Amino acid sequence: MITVLVVSEPDRARDLDAAAARMPSLELLHAGDVEQALDRLARNRRIDAVLLLLGGEAAEEVVRTVLEEDPGAPPIFVAGSDLPGTRTLPAAEPEILLEALERSLAG
Repeated sequence: MITVLVVSEPDRARDLDAAAARMPSLELLHAGDVEQALDRLARNRRIDAVLLLLGGEAAEEVVRTVLEEDPGAPPIFVAGSDLPGTRTLPAAEPEILLEALERSLAG
């Protein structure tokens, strides 16, 4: 089981949940902003990765704050953009995005 913390707006989270329902090896947890993300990471040490689907300054703030507050944080993946301290995934439909994340963590 791979546990992924998804940091996104609620609409994107619903789309990912629908795709993840067809992928029994994935469990998704959700956060809507940097504070919720830090809280989830502090409370759940079994998170294998963070999938960041926010854009612009919000994404930069999440990356910067998570890396400052938790140097041992799981890898942070970003869809379709290249932020320092993150791994880039292709911007794609939810199922394809989750499959790419799963492959990246497995290999």
